[in-house]
Amino acid sequence: MKKGLWYAILAYTAWGLLPLYWKSFETLLAGEILSHRVVWSFVFMAVFLLIGRGRWPEIRKMLTNGKVLLLVGASGLLISSNWLIFIWAVNNGHVIETSLGYYITPLFNVMLGVLFLREKPSGSQWLAVALAGAGVLLATIDYGRFPWISVTLATTFGLYSLVKKRVSYDASIGLAGETAVVFPIALVYVIYLHLTHHDSAWSLPPLSLALLLLSGVATALPLLWFAKAAVRLPLSMLGFIQYIGPSITLMLSIFVFKENFSPMLLISFALIWTALVVYAMASVKVARTSVAK
Repeated sequence: MKKGLWYAILAYTAWGLLPLYWKSFETLLAGEILSHRVVWSFVFMAVFLLIGRGRWPEIRKMLTNGKVLLLVGASGLLISSNWLIFIWAVNNGHVIETSLGYYITPLFNVMLGVLFLREKPSGSQWLAVALAGAGVLLATIDYGRFPWISVTLATTFGLYSLVKKRVSYDASIGLAGETAVVFPIALVYVIYLHLTHHDSAWSLPPLSLALLLLSGVATALPLLWFAKAAVRLPLSMLGFIQYIGPSITLMLSIFVFKENFSPMLLISFALIWTALVVYAMASVKVARTSVAK
């Protein structure tokens, strides 16, 4: 569990800082950025497995198993949808709403854990859920309209987390399978944009183009860390550690991107972090009780 905790912290810290990365490509359409992200993620994972471990036979075995292929395909489509919405939101001035979306995700994860994985949160953990829920509700009211970006981000990533719990493959194998499933779609779209002269990526300044080509590394490493955390931690605990990511993103939205931040949003932020502390303390207590038995 200790290793899983560190992997989760690394993954969510990286994800919290990603808006800074995607802002480098705000002149591109979200679909073009996503396509390059998928293509270069696949390339990175292919090289990683081929040179580092030579495990492509395991990928072929996974992709020829109908049930596993269905799960891997679902996880690939879910995370790609999540990426597309996130990139579009960041580059269109909705960073606070992306932060809210990832604050909602842990609540969704707790619900999924209870419904599908038979996880049983303690009374203190349910109190944390209630506090976080109140914080999210206040943030939603403050936002002033139905936060479709937030809800969609929470739904796609929550379901992605659930599917990852159902796939028993090693983290690198699972991620390679996910990118392999969506790679053909992304590649066809990149080629289509080029043939119709609607692509802008290759006109980027050299530094921005280099960063875009490295998007596979920026994408794959946090997902590998997340996958390693997902198999070591309960889904509900994994969800609450996720508050690290949106908290970093929220700070970026206020201090770097200069989006509006109201007093009510500050109250909701305080409630959510209180929930995190309560949940962490309750989880430690549950873990110690389990060890004692």
